[in-house]
Amino acid sequence: MLTDHHSANRTTVLAIVAAVTCLTLTSCTTVSAQDDATPSTSGSSGPPRAADGVLPDHTSAYDTDLPGIAKLDPALRKAVQQAEMAMKDDGIKMQVTTGWRSKKYQEELLDKAIRKYGSKKKALEYVAEPDASHHVTGHAVDIGPTNADDWLIRHGSRYGLCQTLSNEIWHFELVTKPGEDCPPMTDPTKN
Repeated sequence: MLTDHHSANRTTVLAIVAAVTCLTLTSCTTVSAQDDATPSTSGSSGPPRAADGVLPDHTSAYDTDLPGIAKLDPALRKAVQQAEMAMKDDGIKMQVTTGWRSKKYQEELLDKAIRKYGSKKKALEYVAEPDASHHVTGHAVDIGPTNADDWLIRHGSRYGLCQTLSNEIWHFELVTKPGEDCPPMTDPTKN
């Protein structure tokens, strides 16, 4: 009889722990989702959010409800959308990994690069300062995965899209007229 009573108490305790854990996880998820939806304001604390241009995985150039896509230069967005459709016809699924970024988001990326590479000089080979970033102006996109990058390197000029940085196969800008050759790339490592 004592064993059945302990077993019932243990089951009750486990049920309570499970319920509390579930409520805690739900609460954290809800707060996180609210944070992502909250517009960023100048001087706000916390990591960059969707309002700063952070894009979820598998973002299409057609996801114009996202600021990272909506705030792209309209001509660039249209060219990337056309390239995305052509890639799809060739069996390649493209995603925009980053498009427009707020200055806050760009600054966060630069700060992370400084910590990673140990100096601002080295970090600037990989991440531009906010006032120099073509992402901040809406004139650059980063594309993935690698097979989509390869496709754009080979066919992007049809749409005016070119890889512009020699050390970033994923970085494209609208820098030529559709059908013309791409200009030489910039080598950020040679400052």
